[in-house]
Amino acid sequence: MSNIKGICYSDAVFKLIKTSGKARLGTLKTAHGKAETPFFMTIATAGAVKGLLPEEVRELGGQVLLGNTYHLHLRPGEDTVKKAGGLHKFMNWDGPILTDSGGYQVFSLSKIRKLKQDGVEFQSHLDGKKIFLTPEKAIDIQKKLGSDIMMCLDVCPPYPAKRKEVEEAVAYTSDWAVKCKKAKGKSKNLLFAIVQGGMHADLREKSAEELIKIDFDGYAIGGLSVGEPNKLMYKVLDSTVPLLPSNKPRYLMGVGTPEDILNAVERGIDMFDCVLPTRNARHGYLYTSRGVVRIKNEKYKNDMKPLDPDCGCYTCKNFSKAYLRHLVMAGEILGLRLCTLHNVAFYHKLTKDIREAIRENKFEKFKKNVIKYMLKR
Repeated sequence: MSNIKGICYSDAVFKLIKTSGKARLGTLKTAHGKAETPFFMTIATAGAVKGLLPEEVRELGGQVLLGNTYHLHLRPGEDTVKKAGGLHKFMNWDGPILTDSGGYQVFSLSKIRKLKQDGVEFQSHLDGKKIFLTPEKAIDIQKKLGSDIMMCLDVCPPYPAKRKEVEEAVAYTSDWAVKCKKAKGKSKNLLFAIVQGGMHADLREKSAEELIKIDFDGYAIGGLSVGEPNKLMYKVLDSTVPLLPSNKPRYLMGVGTPEDILNAVERGIDMFDCVLPTRNARHGYLYTSRGVVRIKNEKYKNDMKPLDPDCGCYTCKNFSKAYLRHLVMAGEILGLRLCTLHNVAFYHKLTKDIREAIRENKFEKFKKNVIKYMLKR
């Protein structure tokens, strides 16, 4: 389905419904249902969102969860998950699941891995055991997990990195993408490729062109939010996003802050994930409609007002900032749960409001208001 202006079209996986500038409203179809884009994926690295029940994530507006191939391979092991009926049944989540391939661990665990032509050798961070992850193995693990969206194994270079290192990362990523596509075979799992290239526009273009020729269900942009300045990240997005097929979903990996999400949506990104809402919650760093609240601060000791009067989550409807501060300072598990619940609610409400703003063709105005009132106060 399409129209002459190219604003609305549909294929078996992704349907673009409306645009507001470059911001896109759409739906992504998976084996476990459709998800409205743009959306944010709550992190469930080892098959669980830290501090929350699956049903709570769903009630907060969560559509898609993100698991990790490397960590689930180490424990409990993909065969155990498969025996349970797949990751969905194992963790009691009936919505879509995307699994990272382990490519991020090539970056984050660089001190305990060796990069080779046909894969990556890891030294397990749990027991020191050697693990060799090939592109084919990464796909086999994800098939057994039963993820709706599988990611190709890639190489994420650090920042800063020498050009030669980034060139090698692009070469590995393209070569492994071919192997991942072949290993996928006729399985119904969706498979996304990951565009690399560091901060080099020409290498990003080379990576995108090589991956698009192979033809995947969606395309991710990796290797950002790895320490580079925000302005540089946006510059890379400005040159890279237009290279990606307009009829496929676009996923910006590991990003990020509310401001980053707004700026990336403005550039045409559809999918996001990040540890920030859950990790920051555990440290008392809370996002609200009136700016960030560092709940450990002394000024909240006797503050009997709700965390965010504009938020309808359980935390904000039932507890004061003073009580949250008390729980966090006392090391109570309930404090971590309530803070996590709020931050996850904030992120999902933000993306829901983004979708509504695009639907009403008011995204630009919405973005300015959010940055002014939520993030700058």
